[in-house]
Amino acid sequence: MFRGVTTLSLDTKGRLAVPSKYRDALLAHGDGRVVVTADPSQCLLLFPLLEWEPIEKKLNSLSSFNPQTRSLQRLLIGNAVDLELDTAGRILLPAMLREFAALDKSVVMVGQGAKFELWSESRWQAQMDAALTFSDGIMPDELAGFSL
Repeated sequence: MFRGVTTLSLDTKGRLAVPSKYRDALLAHGDGRVVVTADPSQCLLLFPLLEWEPIEKKLNSLSSFNPQTRSLQRLLIGNAVDLELDTAGRILLPAMLREFAALDKSVVMVGQGAKFELWSESRWQAQMDAALTFSDGIMPDELAGFSL
């Protein structure tokens, strides 16, 4: 279970050092093999391989005749890249995915249960600003009755 927000630095080659507190879990859930893909929110998603495989299978089982479904398949599966933690606990993020998510030196890694989101610092800050208010003033149905 991944949670928490960590600010990390990309090196000049595009490598990201995964914090040591997450490395053991990534090694246990796929021998350090991960899948990184694009997300509609313009961040990247990082899954342990074993968490990604059922998602990919489900996406592939959907009809490609629906244009919205096909677009999501193209985005998630088409941009998915298999990566492996190196001996220093780093992953090399492909240039195309770094550009898609506007990742530069400062990257925000956000634990989301079974996966991580990787955000540019500025886009993450915009997400946090938006989370403080519901722009249309309407509470989503899924949150009706939810309490902390």
